Amino acid sequence: IDLIALDEAMQSLEKVDPRQAKIVELRFFGWLSIEETAFILNVSESTVRREWTFAKAWFQRELSNSF
Repeated sequence: IDLIALDEAMQSLEKVDPRQAKIVELRFFGWLSIEETAFILNVSESTVRREWTFAKAWFQRELSNSF
């Protein structure tokens, strides 16, 4: 993984949607479950699932464009 591209993608996502960036941070880097992430962010589990799915697709697009 290109760590610079990953960091740039995280910064871009944070500008677009700070909550989704936090979900990525907690799920990907913090290894938290959907339930734990929802509890920490005080949102529903379905919100975390939906935004996690969107964020993964967003990252895939962003990182594929960087190569």
